[in-house]
Amino acid sequence: MNPADQTLAPASTVGALPAERLPAPGTLPAPGTVPASPARKRTGDRLRALDGLRLLAALMVCLYHFAGKNGEVADSWHRSPAGVFPTLSQAATYGCLGVQFFFVISGFVICMSSWGRTLGDFFRSRVSRLYPAYWAALFLVGAASVLLPVVVHPLRSDEFLMNFTMLQQPMGVPRVLGVCWTLWVEMRFYVLFALFVIWRGVTYRRVVTFCILWTLAGVLARVADTPLTDELVMRDHAPYFIGGLALYLIHRFGSDLLLWGIVGMSFLLGQRYSVTALWHPGMHGDFPRDPHVVQGIVFLSFAAVAVVALGWMRWANWRWLTVAGALTYPFYLIHEHLGWFVIRVLHRGVGLGAYPTLVLTVAGLLGLAWLMHRFVERPFGPRLKRALATKRPRIVPVR
Repeated sequence: MNPADQTLAPASTVGALPAERLPAPGTLPAPGTVPASPARKRTGDRLRALDGLRLLAALMVCLYHFAGKNGEVADSWHRSPAGVFPTLSQAATYGCLGVQFFFVISGFVICMSSWGRTLGDFFRSRVSRLYPAYWAALFLVGAASVLLPVVVHPLRSDEFLMNFTMLQQPMGVPRVLGVCWTLWVEMRFYVLFALFVIWRGVTYRRVVTFCILWTLAGVLARVADTPLTDELVMRDHAPYFIGGLALYLIHRFGSDLLLWGIVGMSFLLGQRYSVTALWHPGMHGDFPRDPHVVQGIVFLSFAAVAVVALGWMRWANWRWLTVAGALTYPFYLIHEHLGWFVIRVLHRGVGLGAYPTLVLTVAGLLGLAWLMHRFVERPFGPRLKRALATKRPRIVPVR
């Protein structure tokens, strides 16, 4: 994930807004005013259902990496997962859409967590949220690559160290973590949102303007079809973030025809990208996909976040969902390569059956993710955040 933050960061609390009147449906607030939030957004509320959706998205991606594709995982099973799981594999191959699900959630959460924050606050929160678990995952997967290099090939020292920056992809350096390509996507989203919205202060009008302009930029980037514009605008991923941003505005300010129009346009663009990326006429092999199923899963991704945005999931307020949300990011980081490692040991080394191996691997990785959260994220995240906030002493010249 953040697949990452939000990419993978846990949902934060939603603060109250000044008591002012809501704009009429389908209209923007008057310049200089801020619409009031509906009564349901009380200070201290936590969207625990969103935490559950994040773990669901991570498990979708996990199932895809273990049972829905070929490649290195087939070496760990000693044959194609389609032969190991004849029925499950047909559903698991759609698990890759959990990444797009993540992006919708990320748009929602980043808009929510950045409201009322300065650019410096946002920078510190992202760095302290993303890097501690990411660095720990690098060491874990790096150690696995040394212990069993037939599963994960170790990188040269310069390549391994470059991965600590999280900028290995634009630098053309091999990735230690296969899933960290999504972190590069998330990072570009953070930069765009920070420069065009957070820098001047997050408001309804600025977020709406950003959504509209980014949508147009993505369409024009497809016409231009140049690598640089694609990297800057992220034409294929932008619709999911934009849809999440608009859904948070719906959650905060109430339904609005303009906002639902942005969500609808984002879905239409997003489903087109997903179909063209995952299906083509005459597609065959171990993992064929149906374009209608792809469209349906993309729709459900938007719909699931919309249900949370509308407040229909307030009843899902169980404390274990908060724990589930906390496990999502470290689990997402480590599951792919370490999962292949465990599968090879349990299935080919110990001789355990396929389904027990699958269940024990996922359960073990969730346990390791809890340890990472408890002993890495919780102690070192706040320390890193405080360190980044430390101000240099002011030097007064002596006369």
